[in-house]
Amino acid sequence: MITIDLEPKLEQSVQQTASILGMTLSELIHESLSEYLGKLSKPNPWELGKNYFGKYSSGQGNLAANRKQLLKSKIRAKRQ
Repeated sequence: MITIDLEPKLEQSVQQTASILGMTLSELIHESLSEYLGKLSKPNPWELGKNYFGKYSSGQGNLAANRKQLLKSKIRAKRQ
């Protein structure tokens, strides 16, 4: 068993939400914690692909900002 101390506004919000959903406070808190902890245990997309991001890096940090200028210079270089 766990006892928690909530701020009055948060406690009121939890009670209102439980009432609207037709749940007891314990049910609402139990489901909320279960869902929150379940989300924490799932890896996010960055963690899943971090070994692949930037794998073929150009070393230039301005590719997105200067994309138009860089593309034009590449096209000009191919034409010459």
